[in-house]
Amino acid sequence: MWNSEPTPMLQVENLHVSFETFEGEAQVIRGVSLTVQEGETVALVGETGCGKSVTMKAILGILPRPPARIPTGKIL
Repeated sequence: MWNSEPTPMLQVENLHVSFETFEGEAQVIRGVSLTVQEGETVALVGETGCGKSVTMKAILGILPRPPARIPTGKIL
């Protein structure tokens, strides 16, 4: 039997990112989940300071590993 569900190119589940500040912990990303299928084009849009760059840096592994599950995918 063939699986009709395609394997995602990238899948992120429940991404959280926080930073320590002088005033305590600042949670900057809360519960982001996304799935990107082959052939899809995705854009993160939002106001300045809303966390777009931090989200992408966490997914790319540029930030220390956040408490998240990235079960499949690779950056091509």
